[in-house]
Amino acid sequence: MTELREVRTEADYAGWRSVRLAVVPGERADTVAEMMEAQAARPSRLLLLAERDGVIVGSGSADRSDLGGRGSVMPRVLPEYRRQGIGTQLLRALVAHVTDLGFPLASSVVDDEDSLAFAHRFGFAENDRQVEQIRPIGVEPRPPVPPDVEIVTVAEDPALWPRAYHQVGRVAMGDMAVVSPMKVSLEEWEREWINTPEATFLALAGPDEIVGLASLHLDEDVPDRAEQGFTAVRADWRGRGIASALKRMTLWWAAEHGIREVYTWTQTGNDNMRALNEHLGFRYGLVAINVSAPLPLDFLSGAGA
Repeated sequence: MTELREVRTEADYAGWRSVRLAVVPGERADTVAEMMEAQAARPSRLLLLAERDGVIVGSGSADRSDLGGRGSVMPRVLPEYRRQGIGTQLLRALVAHVTDLGFPLASSVVDDEDSLAFAHRFGFAENDRQVEQIRPIGVEPRPPVPPDVEIVTVAEDPALWPRAYHQVGRVAMGDMAVVSPMKVSLEEWEREWINTPEATFLALAGPDEIVGLASLHLDEDVPDRAEQGFTAVRADWRGRGIASALKRMTLWWAAEHGIREVYTWTQTGNDNMRALNEHLGFRYGLVAINVSAPLPLDFLSGAGA
C-alpha cells in the first residue's frame, strides 16, 4: 500500500529532492536549504512524499503557479514504480489542494509521451511548450560592452537586484510568450530568481537606470554545468546588442570558472530569444510541454492510471 505524507523534516526535504533529481536529472534542483526557505515564505505550497513499505517511491508539489489565475501541480513517480496508481494518488491529493486554494485551473509540465498520455487521461491539454537550448563552453573571450551602457554584477552592488525587478524584470515578464501573465512578487524575485550574484550581469545606462540583465544559476550537484537564467532588455533599449553582450558575459564567466556546459529554457513563441541563442552557438535539447485542465478533475476517466 502506498501512503502519502507531507514533507516536514530536513530528511523529508532531502527525500523529496532525491525524487526530483532522479526524475529530472538534467535540470538544477533547489538545495534543501533553498527548499526550506521557500516553504517558510510560501506556506500555501504543499509538498508530498509517496512511500511504500517505508521506501520513497514518488513526490508531489502543489501551489499557486507563476502563471496568473491557476494552480500548479507536479506529481512525480520513480520509473520503476510507475503504472501502479501512485501518480493518480498523488495527483488527486495535489488537485484537491489547489482546488481548496480557489483556483479554477490546474497546470503542470510533462516532458515525455507517457507523462503526456497520463495528463490527457485526466483532461489536461497542451497549451504551451518550452525548448531547452544547450551550449558547450570553450574559449570564451570577454565581450565588448555596447555603447552607452556599463555592465556590472549584482555582487558589486546587491541593491541593484530589487531595482532590476522594477525597471526590467516585471515589465519583461509581461512580454513573455506564455498563456497567461506571469505573477512574480519582488520577494520571490529576490529569493528564487538569483543564486549567483557574481554571475548575474546588469546593463546600466546610468547609476540609477537598469536596462538589461542576464544570469547564471550554479548547480551544486553538477558543478561544471549551469543554467542561463532570465535574460531581458528593456523595450526602448533593444536592437543595440545588449542582450547578446549580456549572454556572452555569462558564457565568459562560465569559462573562467570551470563550467563545461550552459543550458537555458525558452518558450516556443519567443522567436527572437531562440534565434539569439542559435546565433551564440546553442543547440536544441529537450522539450517540456505545459498542460492545464479546468477544475474539478474527473478522476473516474483516468481510473487505473
